Amino acid sequence: MPLKNTGTEQHIKDTAKRLLFAEGKLHATTQEIADAAGVNRTALHYYFRSRDQLIAAIFQDAMHDLSQRLNECMTADQPFRAKTENIIAVFLRHMIAFPYQETFLVTEINTLGQQLMADIHSGPVMSYLEEAAAEMKKGTIAKMNPIHFLMNLFSLLSYPLIMAPLYEKLFGLSGEEFKALIDERGKMITGLLFKK
Repeated sequence: MPLKNTGTEQHIKDTAKRLLFAEGKLHATTQEIADAAGVNRTALHYYFRSRDQLIAAIFQDAMHDLSQRLNECMTADQPFRAKTENIIAVFLRHMIAFPYQETFLVTEINTLGQQLMADIHSGPVMSYLEEAAAEMKKGTIAKMNPIHFLMNLFSLLSYPLIMAPLYEKLFGLSGEEFKALIDERGKMITGLLFKK
């Protein structure tokens, strides 16, 4: 049996991520993924014995990427407001590029169980929550359980993108018009979360 080509393996994963996360083809078959990657299905099965194995590998990569982005943003040596604005900018940029990634992650967590979230580390999140509590004492953000502050932040970021097809139809927006609305959200979210 020949040695596996990690370049081909990565190409298959990258193609599957594009189909799933950017194009929203969450039920893409191995044949569709193989065709998009320019490989035959036998080659795909050589690297990933089943669709489930490929999906698990993509899930692990996505969770690792999410954890890394969270850690970098939340541990940055910046004042709390600047750190929060950076979280908003980084996550909106990623979500616009890959609008279906969160739907994929939530679906897989609910389907396959929470043991798949091993890459998420709570240390940076706890540190950020402590900073949020300190900001509440200063009066720059409303007093609440700091967990609500962070859940509000991520809800304001992700929910409109998860619901994009419905919102585009409901408001009669083109994809470009909806993207322009999302581009405006960063400052709006900061304005909602911070008093001053």
